[in-house]
Amino acid sequence: MKKYISLILLIIAVGFIYYYRETIVINIEKYYNAQKAKPTLQDKNEYYRGYDFNYVQKTSSFSPESKQDIRNIFYTVIDSGQDKFSFFCPMNYKNCLDDVKELANDQESLSHINNFVHPFNSFKHIETRYTTTGKVTINIKKLYTKKQIEEIQNKVDELSQNLINENLSDEENMKSVHDYIINNSKYDSERADNNIINYMSDTAYGPLFEGYALCSGYTDAFELFLEKMHIKSYKVSSNNHIWNAVNLNNKWYNVDLTWDDPVTSDHSNLLEHDYFMINTRTLLSKENTQHDFNQEIYSEIKQEN
Repeated sequence: MKKYISLILLIIAVGFIYYYRETIVINIEKYYNAQKAKPTLQDKNEYYRGYDFNYVQKTSSFSPESKQDIRNIFYTVIDSGQDKFSFFCPMNYKNCLDDVKELANDQESLSHINNFVHPFNSFKHIETRYTTTGKVTINIKKLYTKKQIEEIQNKVDELSQNLINENLSDEENMKSVHDYIINNSKYDSERADNNIINYMSDTAYGPLFEGYALCSGYTDAFELFLEKMHIKSYKVSSNNHIWNAVNLNNKWYNVDLTWDDPVTSDHSNLLEHDYFMINTRTLLSKENTQHDFNQEIYSEIKQEN
């Protein structure tokens, strides 16, 4: 009798394994890959900043346990200058792939993460692929080409010799850069209003080489000089605008070159400092439509009560 019972149990077990064979194989592969693969970022390029912010922080762990961990992985990979990177969702994080897909399909959140990295490491397009074994692969297409980076960096190095004076304060040097960019650029109204693209005004190339800029061009150009001065910063974006957040003496300020280079009815060139190194309360008191940003994401410059 016991033999028959054992045989029946064996048949049931074999049938169970056969019926769920695909799921079992997938979970075995997933476990094996997660245990075997411990990816590291060994090749960070020269534009890696490695800053920690309230919204995203650098990480050396690529086995996520939460949504924040996933966000940090994406930030660290983009910040490092990688073109492609893979990591695995661990078995004990049941919703990992769902959370990865949620972030990967949220272009707004990805754009915010992009604002915290060096302009030369920022992406134009990012694609995320997944497998049933929990493997996640991030493919990144950079905004700037290698040729553009070389040209722009040489220009920044050349201009810095005259614009940045080690005997002056950081704020004075920032003002010098701010004034140069505005005095040598015009807002690209044709592109902004009519989508007529004559210049690379959405990147730093426009203001530094062609004399035309959109808000993203002003912001990237200024950010490159901040990097040259080793000043911690990031870009802040609202629904339809972008500007710089700058950390000076452990305090955060807003700098908006676009609004300091106003478009006038008579096309005269103006240079203003109304939006140079101001706190968020002052910023929003001056203009609160285009500057209506998410203060939880960019909480370093959150308006004080």
